[in-house]
Amino acid sequence: MAEQLPLQFEFQSDQSFASFYAGNNQEVLNHLHDFIEVGTEQQIYLWGDAGQGKTHLLQACCHCARQHDKSVFYLSFNGADLPDPALLEGLETLDIVCLDNIEQIAGQKDWEQALFNFYNRHRDHDKQLLLSADCPPKYLPFQLPDLKTRMSWGLTLKLQAMNDEQLVKALSHKAKYMGFDIAENVGAFLLSHYARDLPALWLLLKKIDHATLAAKRKLTIPFLKQIMAHFDER
Repeated sequence: MAEQLPLQFEFQSDQSFASFYAGNNQEVLNHLHDFIEVGTEQQIYLWGDAGQGKTHLLQACCHCARQHDKSVFYLSFNGADLPDPALLEGLETLDIVCLDNIEQIAGQKDWEQALFNFYNRHRDHDKQLLLSADCPPKYLPFQLPDLKTRMSWGLTLKLQAMNDEQLVKALSHKAKYMGFDIAENVGAFLLSHYARDLPALWLLLKKIDHATLAAKRKLTIPFLKQIMAHFDER
């Protein structure tokens, strides 16, 4: 079933456990690995501020699940463009369902009721559920109290923010995964002059990767300045 999902539900091939820099979130990664590979939990609720890697980790869990021949579904909620709640019908038979940014359905009566009904069906089938949000379960602004209660039934994990040193290491880790090197001083310069949140940094890395491949040059601070100046001119 997962193979036949519409385009907007396809998994991102570059968002795997291998491409994620754990930093001080290694314990979170360990729990997610065990969740997929061993089935240690029926439900995990992952929360943290925007840009800390929640979507990456949910996608990584999907990749890992498929490698273990488990049926899996991923959906990221966007409050401005929610699909029909009927989408959840039938998903309770899948081994693992990953629902990203669930805070986005708060206040949407139809979606809250549909998620509540799905939750009960999914749990009755003894399947696994992975949720993400930008706050702990008790602070979800759901209007349906019983739905909020169910968000706390499993294991709750918090993603910790990275300091500057860890962000530089994350840049180096991601760059190596993409096939090029970024020196520590270049990474620090990139952080201090261009971007600090992870999604923006990963977009910059893709542009930098293309530029270094095209020029066949090693990434230095002067060359980075040229690359960024070129993008600014567009």
